[in-house]
Amino acid sequence: MQTRLRGALEMSAAMVISGTIGWFVVRFDQPLVDVLFWRCVFGAATLFVACAALGVLRRGLTPRTFALAAFGGVALVANWLLIFASFSRASISIATAVYNTQPFMLVALGALFFSERLTAMKVGWLCIAFAGVVLVAQAKGGGGSGDYITGVLMALGAAFFYAVAAIVAKKLGDMAPHLIALIQVCVGIAMLAPFAHLRALPTDAGIWGIHLTMGVIYTGLVFILLYGAIQKLPTTVAGALSFIYPLVAIGVDFVAFGQRLTPAQLVGAAAILIAAAGMTFGWRLPGLPGRSPAARKS
Repeated sequence: MQTRLRGALEMSAAMVISGTIGWFVVRFDQPLVDVLFWRCVFGAATLFVACAALGVLRRGLTPRTFALAAFGGVALVANWLLIFASFSRASISIATAVYNTQPFMLVALGALFFSERLTAMKVGWLCIAFAGVVLVAQAKGGGGSGDYITGVLMALGAAFFYAVAAIVAKKLGDMAPHLIALIQVCVGIAMLAPFAHLRALPTDAGIWGIHLTMGVIYTGLVFILLYGAIQKLPTTVAGALSFIYPLVAIGVDFVAFGQRLTPAQLVGAAAILIAAAGMTFGWRLPGLPGRSPAARKS
């Protein structure tokens, strides 16, 4: 019981911290590539210390697992680039709500690459989430409809790349998750270094503070808390606590930036989050079977 409580506290802390990252990115308005490059640098340093302390620096590492983890790193960095870029276009609230279509991306990838069956129930939740995305996309933002829709599409792309990274992590089930994260942020350093402004390093201590916070707190600490919690909690509890993240993000957007969603945006965002919860917890939709016909016959 004590282990589960500790896991719940770790998961909650990770989600609350993650929910404030949009405010941090928008408020300090640094070049996105620089933010992500230094996030990877300081995140890698933090994760290296954690991996060394846990004794997992070489555990389960082979050329094949390294290549898979590196591929997941490419997807993770693409995910970060897209979701951060979407904040200033579609608002933190809308981008976060659309980003929570991740479970459906995972289902689609599972059906496409692992021949996992789609049940009528999953398709039903997918249709509800899709309707939510359509509502959100049609509710034009104050910054211009073209920019707004671009932000929504970026958030969808970020969800897709997150699902790719999650699929890769699933394939690396025998590898320590902290080591996977370390390899991924090291890949991020290599990807972003050619585009970062390394010839004109910041001279302001405040900017270095921003980069340190992004790397140590929002990357290293969050990964450590998240993976520690997942190891201690049942999947259903971890899934339930993960919904703290979008709720905090929407609350932060309202309090910090005065972002008020239109009725259509509220309905669309709610539909996405409810559908994601239904998919995660296996909630049943009235009139739909929970399993595919083939699965019921077996």
